[in-house]
Amino acid sequence: MSGHQAPFQLAVARAALELFAVHGFDATSVDQIAAAAGISRSTFFRQFGSKEDVVFADHAVLLEQARQLLARPHKDPWLAVCQAAELVFSHFAGEGELAGRRYAVVNAHPALRDKELVTVFRYEKLFDAHLRAALPELDPLDSVRFAATVIATHNYLLREFMRGARPVSRAQMRDALDAVRRLFGVLDSPAGPLSGPAPARDHDATRATGPDAGTRGPGHAPGVTGAPRAADDVVVAVFSRATPAAEILATVQRTLER
Repeated sequence: MSGHQAPFQLAVARAALELFAVHGFDATSVDQIAAAAGISRSTFFRQFGSKEDVVFADHAVLLEQARQLLARPHKDPWLAVCQAAELVFSHFAGEGELAGRRYAVVNAHPALRDKELVTVFRYEKLFDAHLRAALPELDPLDSVRFAATVIATHNYLLREFMRGARPVSRAQMRDALDAVRRLFGVLDSPAGPLSGPAPARDHDATRATGPDAGTRGPGHAPGVTGAPRAADDVVVAVFSRATPAAEILATVQRTLER
């Protein structure tokens, strides 16, 4: 996509979303979108395959911008992935009320929700490919896990913002993504193979024992032991072997974000 095409496609997408908000997605015709955007019907179809495609025109532009960002040299590929996610959030955060209209339109139509899932997977695939290329020795499962966690964190906060559930700032998004890197033990690490979430990296050496192991203290989540958190403290996580991995990740992340 050329630099000239991107602003044009975004302008048409905005015109379409405004019409969808007023008339509804199904009741809005391509002719109405073309007229509102000041283009011909044929031009619309040269740029977009369908009404569904115009809703996601922003993502076509953002995916290309994220791809260009990740193609540049990076000392820290983990951070680069988070910066690409921040780029996406910054775009939609700058839309104001239009972001809410987009959310309402997509959420009301199953076909658009399905298309959104495909779009989300493209970001995840892009992030995963970047990590595998930058860190050839990395276990592919680790790159998939990191990419998926970044996407899940980003999308949760973006949806909260778009549906007006709570204000989410760029700084809050950055903090949340920093927490993901901290969770995976790569926040301040030189770029290299991921060896597991930081709290469990040296599991045998840091396992707590005794009757108080895994007890809850002030500011602690269940299963996390240690003194009240300082800027450079160490968090020791103790869980039953049967505890689901998702529960472990969520508990540790909540503790690290306190």
